[in-house]
Amino acid sequence: MSLLEMIITIICAVLASSGFWAFIQKKNEAKDIKTKVLIGLGHDRIVYLGMKYIDQGWITRAEYENLYDYLYKPYKELGGNGSAMKIMKEVEKLEIREK
Repeated sequence: MSLLEMIITIICAVLASSGFWAFIQKKNEAKDIKTKVLIGLGHDRIVYLGMKYIDQGWITRAEYENLYDYLYKPYKELGGNGSAMKIMKEVEKLEIREK
């Protein structure tokens, strides 16, 4: 048996093993949990800041851009939705002022 055949056999055995697939599945589950935590943190911060600006009745351009670009867009891309989207719709209606 040549070295190449032996390497191919070992690779096939590893890929066929249930332990390898369990490892891959566990890694994906950890990624899913991290994504859920990030969505939760983004949601919390969007709602907190959004309500602050809504109660204030206005927002600065810099505050809006920070909220939208750095929190809301990534939150939405990760799959977040619901009340944070409603808050953002209300924030978009606010008057933009300079401090």
